[in-house]
Amino acid sequence: MIQTITGRGARLLLAAGVLGGALTACGQTGGDSLLDKQALVVGVRPDLPGLGVRKPDGTFEGFDIDVARYVAGRLGKSIRFVPVLAADRITVLTSGRADLVLATLSVTPERKEKIAFAGPYFVSYQDVLVRSDARNVKVVRDLRGRTFCGVEGADPVKRLQALAGMTAEVRSAKDYDQCMEMMDSRAVDAITTTDVILAGLARKAGGGRYRLINARLGEQNTGIGLRQGDPEGCEALNRAITRMYQDGTAARLVGKWFAGTGLEKTNVEVPQFEGCL
Repeated sequence: MIQTITGRGARLLLAAGVLGGALTACGQTGGDSLLDKQALVVGVRPDLPGLGVRKPDGTFEGFDIDVARYVAGRLGKSIRFVPVLAADRITVLTSGRADLVLATLSVTPERKEKIAFAGPYFVSYQDVLVRSDARNVKVVRDLRGRTFCGVEGADPVKRLQALAGMTAEVRSAKDYDQCMEMMDSRAVDAITTTDVILAGLARKAGGGRYRLINARLGEQNTGIGLRQGDPEGCEALNRAITRMYQDGTAARLVGKWFAGTGLEKTNVEVPQFEGCL
């Protein structure tokens, strides 16, 4: 069910609009707004099935790609995609190589010191992917003592091990493709990371071979990254995101990219925005 913003969410949007207008009036935008551009350069992931993948012909597809096209269209802008890996998402903005980043970029206090965020446009959770034939695995603790694949430089497995009474052996991999190879060979029992990443991996594998257990650990707000000092541009993006949920596009895109993976997203609502300061 798609719902409009009410209550606190609406007040936050109104407050953001008033404050953003005041900043603009005082000349504190810190440079050109993205609204002044005819074309937007958007950093996206090239390596995450279902979210952002660069195809052999050089074009991109995925949930984040479709969201980027939608919001750019609402702003009346053309769009050009550039590939960014996890480590490059902040620097492509601060260096001016991209105007926006839609690349599974979680909103964190540390990142907000360097860039601004519109949205979030999606709320995710940490989850666990297992083989479909692991019928005795219903909850996280059913995997106590089992072997997990952990991508080097990522910390979801550490968060999992921090659960009371939870133990797990971890085998490192350079990326999630290698984790899936380990799952195929039964060298590991599970993978844990953001639910939408896992849903994309399950979809790519096909055949109903893998499923999520819907653990819903650690809420993560995924936002649109942009350079600081552009409250007008940020507010315009928030209006576009709001419209995306109200007109049913958000629910349609969730179904398009994640249906059949076990990802539980039956109630797609407008996220609570951060506010454009």
